[in-house]
Amino acid sequence: KGHFQTSTGAGKNPQILFFQIKIKNYCSIFTGYLMNERGAVEMSRRSPFASWLCAMLHCFGSYILADLLLGESPIDYFSNNSSVILATAVWYLIFFCPMNLFYKCVSFLPMKLIFVAMKEVVRVRKIAAGVHHAHHRYHHGWFIMMATGWVKGSGVALMSNFEQLLRGVWKPETNEILRMSFPTKASLYGTVLFTLQQTRWLPISEANLIFFFTMFMIVCKVFMTATHSHASPFAPVESFICPVFFGSVSSGHTSDHHDQHGASHEVSHPPPPPAKSKEELNEGTRKRKAKKAE
Repeated sequence: KGHFQTSTGAGKNPQILFFQIKIKNYCSIFTGYLMNERGAVEMSRRSPFASWLCAMLHCFGSYILADLLLGESPIDYFSNNSSVILATAVWYLIFFCPMNLFYKCVSFLPMKLIFVAMKEVVRVRKIAAGVHHAHHRYHHGWFIMMATGWVKGSGVALMSNFEQLLRGVWKPETNEILRMSFPTKASLYGTVLFTLQQTRWLPISEANLIFFFTMFMIVCKVFMTATHSHASPFAPVESFICPVFFGSVSSGHTSDHHDQHGASHEVSHPPPPPAKSKEELNEGTRKRKAKKAE
């Protein structure tokens, strides 16, 4: 919360600005949740409590994971009554507003782009706050800082499989660690930058890093949302670097595996015996007739 207050301008109430940002963040979360998850609307009618619980995980999943990593109470954030009530109100309006008026308003593209931009503002602040919190607890724990900042920025996606179980759905192929989306990758790269800055290896102030990384995230996400694109901006760099350091899929291991498989296939299936000549067949027929006569 302090990160928001330090960036507000003079003459503005930080509490009001923070309240507005949270409303826009929750609207963005729920509209994305409603559009991307099949059966979410049906489940809200069939089991409102399960729908509400999944919605709360979407809102506060990053805080829950970060608290678990740092050995704190995972339900500590639910003591913030205003945030829980606000998230519940937005959830109710999204799913149960007559004629879906609220959802149609917040999913209108210009409004949606504003919500997406504000969501990225919140994401970057959460990454910075997570790294800062972990640095305060573990001053030299680089990997703890990275893990905490990462789950703060993408905890909702990392908890997607658990959230699916609450909805009665099991899709292991959607594991976010195996197939990272752009926000998850960006959170991972961003937490590396914030960790380097926090440990004084990156010569830039925290405020400037927050500003530049926030602008990068806003531009990327707004462009991807406006153009309905799923291509990652990191793809060109990854396609160049990953084969150099980690090898490509069509490397020598695959060819060796096929060669060994082919060799074992040849051994397990010996060539068929040569066909018998007509004389051998006639001789065998005569022997069988003689045995029958005896």
